Amino acid sequence: MKRYTTLATIAIAVFMAGAYLTIAAQESKESAEQAKLAKQAKIPMEQARETALKRAPGKVESSELEREHGKLVYSFDIRNARGTITEVQVSAITGKVVRIEHESKKQEAAEKKKEKH
Repeated sequence: MKRYTTLATIAIAVFMAGAYLTIAAQESKESAEQAKLAKQAKIPMEQARETALKRAPGKVESSELEREHGKLVYSFDIRNARGTITEVQVSAITGKVVRIEHESKKQEAAEKKKEKH
């Protein structure tokens, strides 16, 4: 019985180490991609954040630099006073707002669920 317990412990440790290495590799890849995109941006994220908050006042819950529909944009999820999220995308090249999308509570829940998977 002790032998099986030891084998199970070793198997769990190997599995956990593999999972950790996979996560670390993914984070490294994402970080490298962000660095590559940041080199292409003409305006800093802080300037884009200020622009986004002027269009949708609230608290920025998340932000990222991404390429969407062929455009390099800063994307901000801003929670407003009503508690809903407004996503504001600001061009990382021109500094102008290129898209605003209001999410309902249902859409927000679906997006969070999708991000977990």
